Order: sequence, then C-alpha cells, then structure tokens
Amino acid sequence: MITQSTRAQDAPGNAALRAMFAARKQVFIDKLQWDLPALDGRFELDQFDTPDARYLILLDPDDLRHRASARLLPTTAPHLLGDIYSHLCADGAPSGEGVWEISRFCLDPGQTPTERRDARNQLVTALADYALRHGIGEYVGVAEAGWYHTISKFGWTCRTLGPVHRDSACRIVALSIAIDEDMAASSVGRSR
Repeated sequence: MITQSTRAQDAPGNAALRAMFAARKQVFIDKLQWDLPALDGRFELDQFDTPDARYLILLDPDDLRHRASARLLPTTAPHLLGDIYSHLCADGAPSGEGVWEISRFCLDPGQTPTERRDARNQLVTALADYALRHGIGEYVGVAEAGWYHTISKFGWTCRTLGPVHRDSACRIVALSIAIDEDMAASSVGRSR
C-alpha cells in the first residue's frame, strides 16, 4: 500500500508518518551516522518537513509496518539541493513548478535483502507514477555517489548536475531524473 500525506505536523497522530520518521531515524541517524536532529530521540525530522512536503510511504499490507518511503519537495519552496547543496550543481540548482526534489529515500532496515529490493522497486514505481499524475517533469536530489549508480540502473534517464564532492565521510553528487511516459514501465523490476 502506498499512502500519501501532505502534513508533517500530523506525525504525532498519524501512524504511517510516525513509522516513516522512526525508520528515517534508524537509517539516517543510527546506521549512517548523519548529524541530524531526532525528535524525542525517536523520529528524524528536519527543517524541510513542512506543509509543502509530500510523502510516499509503502506499508506492509498485513501489519501496516513501514517498508519504504520518500519525501518530495517542490523546488519553488525551501529544499535541500537549493538551500544547502546548491554548490553541487555546476549551473545552479534546477527549480520550477514541474521540478521536485526527492529526499529521505528510506528502506526499512528490518527487512531481508529480497524484501528491501522489492520495497525499493515498488517505491521507485510509485515515484514515477506520482510524477506522471502530478505534472512533474523532473526530479532532482542529492545522493551518495554509489547510490547514484544504483539509481542510474533503474531504467530512468538520469544525469549528474555537477562533479562528485566529498561531504564528511562520503562522496555525494547532485542528480536530475527526467520524467517521461516510459518511466513507469522502466526496467526497475530487473534492477538488483
């Protein structure tokens, strides 16, 4: 099940959002050791979790546990690439009504590798479908260089927006994903 939400401030009363913010804390703070705030020591939220944010959340159909999620931000409002990582873009961070940022792409760490791959593929398909339904012509974002190479194998038309940079303990790059009608039918199901 994919659920969409538009209001980050509902997190204390919304089980899907609470599960997503808890999974983000497990992945980005506990596992990856990113220096991010943790609300009540249990949830990862930042200054971009605003009413402008849209969330795609994949829940297990049996027990409604979080499997995967992503945050989408309009580039016409504050967003990571434009406000913090614009230096990664050789020609400036793309922005406009049809350009949205993907961030906090999160796969629940409690899944087996097969379950994680399946959740990833479902979420990638949901991102493509969402873009096509909402007139999004381009997704942008920041990714660890290795993750960018994984994204480029999804069958999407993607490119870097500048050179790879070292940021703390990893190498990161700004990226752009062009949205078209073939995107949803891409080879994501065969990606490993």
